[in-house]
Amino acid sequence: MSQAFFDVVIVGGTPGGIMAGIAAAREGKSAIVLERTGHVGGLPANGLGATDIGTRGCTGGLFGEFVGRVKRHYEETCGAESEQVRDCSDGYHFEPHVGEKVLLGMLAEWPGVVVRTMQQFDALREKVRMVKGRGVRERIGEIAVIDRGSGRTSWVSGKVFLDATYEGDLAAAAGCAWRTRREGRMEYGEAMAGKVYKAWGTSAEELGKGSTGEGDETIQAYNYRLCLTDVAGNRASVARPAKYDRQEYVSLIEDVKLQRWAGKGGYEGGKELHREGIGRLVNMVRLPNGKTDSNNQHLAFISTDLPVENYEWPTAGWEWRDEFAGRLRDYILGLLWFAQHDEGLPGEFREKCLEWGLAADEYGDNGNFPRQVYVREGRRVEGLHLFTAWDALPGEAGGRPPVHPDSITASHYALDSHAHQKREEGRVHLDGFLSCPTVPYTVPYGVIVPRNGPENLLTPVPVSGTHIGFSTLRMEPCWMALGEAAGVAASLMVETGVGAARVDVGVMQEKLLDAGAVLMYFADARPGEADFKRIQKAGLRREIRGWKAL
Repeated sequence: MSQAFFDVVIVGGTPGGIMAGIAAAREGKSAIVLERTGHVGGLPANGLGATDIGTRGCTGGLFGEFVGRVKRHYEETCGAESEQVRDCSDGYHFEPHVGEKVLLGMLAEWPGVVVRTMQQFDALREKVRMVKGRGVRERIGEIAVIDRGSGRTSWVSGKVFLDATYEGDLAAAAGCAWRTRREGRMEYGEAMAGKVYKAWGTSAEELGKGSTGEGDETIQAYNYRLCLTDVAGNRASVARPAKYDRQEYVSLIEDVKLQRWAGKGGYEGGKELHREGIGRLVNMVRLPNGKTDSNNQHLAFISTDLPVENYEWPTAGWEWRDEFAGRLRDYILGLLWFAQHDEGLPGEFREKCLEWGLAADEYGDNGNFPRQVYVREGRRVEGLHLFTAWDALPGEAGGRPPVHPDSITASHYALDSHAHQKREEGRVHLDGFLSCPTVPYTVPYGVIVPRNGPENLLTPVPVSGTHIGFSTLRMEPCWMALGEAAGVAASLMVETGVGAARVDVGVMQEKLLDAGAVLMYFADARPGEADFKRIQKAGLRREIRGWKAL
C-alpha cells in the first residue's frame, strides 16, 4: 500500500472540489483532489452548460473567473463577433468539453494541486482512520482509496479533509450526522415542503389536490444532462438500447395526440407552450456550435428524469450506483429512440424528433453520452447552520432574506426540486416537482461545518439544509463559491491548527473579498471597484439595507 501526505485532501473532483483545491493552493498549501471517474469537472463537464444562476454577478470569486475564461475561449477560438460568442451568453453557456477544458486550465496554473482520477472512496467506516484532536472531537488522519485501474489501495494523509462529493460519502464514513429525507411542511414552516403537487410556474400558494405537506423518505429524481444537436454534420443518431421496454414510454402517445402536459393546461409562467418534437421530451437551452443543454422537460409526464428508482443512490455502494447509472442511460436512450421511431406516435412528431441527435464531438470515449449522472441531491450533512427556505426568501416585499454576518458567498436561484414520484393515476402534476422564486441571499459559513464528527472536516458540496433549503444551494455556481471558501478555511485550519468550527471567519472573509468573492449582493457594487470591500462589510453589519449601496 502506498501513502501520501497533503495539507488538504479533497474527495470529489466536482467544481466545488476543484475550486477548493485552487483556493488552498493560492494560500500556499498543498492539496490533492481525488476523483472516482476518469474526468474532473462534475456536471459542467457533463452536459450542464446552461449555468443555473438567478442573478448574474451575485456570485463571484473563482466562479466569476470560470465564466470569464469560458467567454475568452470562444472569443479566441471563434472571434469576438462570432455566433459562438453570442451563444455563450457572456460565458454562462458552454459546451461540455469547453467546461472541462477551462476547469483543467485553471487547475494547471496551480501546481500545488495534485489531481488523481479513477480513485474510488467507499463510504465505509474502515476507510477512515481517526487520530486524537485538539478538543473533544477526533480528527481524520488518513483515508483509503482504491485505484480503479490497478485495484490497489492507497492511504492519503492530510491535515484537513474536504467532502466535495455530490453524495456526502466522506462525511458519512467519518461519522457525521446527515439527512436524506424530505421534511414535512410543519417541521420548519416551509410552504412547499413535503408531498406537494404544483403546476410549473405557479405560485407557492397554488398547490394541487393531494398536497398534504407530509414528509417522507424520498429523493428528487436524477437524470443525465444531454448534449443534443440538430447540426447534421455533427449529429450522432440514437441507437435503440439493448435493454429496451416499450411499455415504459407508451403513455407518451396519448400525451402527444391530446397535447397533455403535467402542468396547468400546458402553461409555463402564464405563457402557452408550443412544444413540438424533441422539445416535448427535453427542455433545451442553446449552446455554442449548434448544441444544447437538454434537461428534463419540466412540463412532461415522462422525460429524462427517472423518479423513485434513484432512492437508494445517496447511501448505496458504487456497485449499485453503477448499475443504476446504466439503467438510467438505457431509459433515456430508449425514450429518445421511442420518440423517433415508434409507429404509435404521429409521423410528423417522429420526423421532428429525428432532426436531433447526440453531439458527435462530445464524450468520444463514452458513446457521445454524458459520463456522470446528475445527482441533484445526496446526503445533506447536518451543519452548524441548517439552511431552510426562509434563508432565501425576503422577510417583506422588496426586502432581503436574513443577512448572515458570517456569509461566505452570496447566491441566487429559485427553490427548485424535481419529481419525487413517477406519474400517478388521477394526478395532473408530478409529486415534488416545484419552483418558487427567491431573491439574492447570503450563505453562512455554518452550512459547510458539520455539527458533529471530525473537527478537521468541511463539507462544501453536501451542505447542510432541508430538502427545500438545499434545493437552491445545489447549483454549481454556489458550490464553486462554497468550495473556494472551504479552501480558504482549510488553509487557515492548517496554519492555526484549529478545528473547522473555530476558524476566524473575519479573516476568511477578508481573503475571499481580496479574491473577488461576493459575500452580499448589491446591484451597483462589483468586485474590483474602489469601495467594494467597504460596502460588503457594511452590508453584513446591516448598515446598508437596500439593494443598492451607492
